[in-house]
Amino acid sequence: MPDRPRNHRPARHRDRRLSGEAVGLIVRERLQAAGINPAEYSGHSLRAGLATSAAQAGVSAWKIRQQTGHASDAMLARYIRDGELFTDNAAGALL
Repeated sequence: MPDRPRNHRPARHRDRRLSGEAVGLIVRERLQAAGINPAEYSGHSLRAGLATSAAQAGVSAWKIRQQTGHASDAMLARYIRDGELFTDNAAGALL
């Protein structure tokens, strides 16, 4: 990634969405700036994190899908399953 001035801010476009590629670039730049290896992260990590955190907070699947754009509860479930691994789990109570 190219070195950028510390005060660099990506261009803001109010009339259109950021592309997936742009989000990924921003995520990787911020991780690298924080001293975290960005190789294991992507813009997709944000989407999965939102879905998982919202599900853990009790947000309905419909509302999560409205935000994330998932077409079905089945696809959304692939994102939040791991986030619920220790919810109501006997082993989770010990951690």
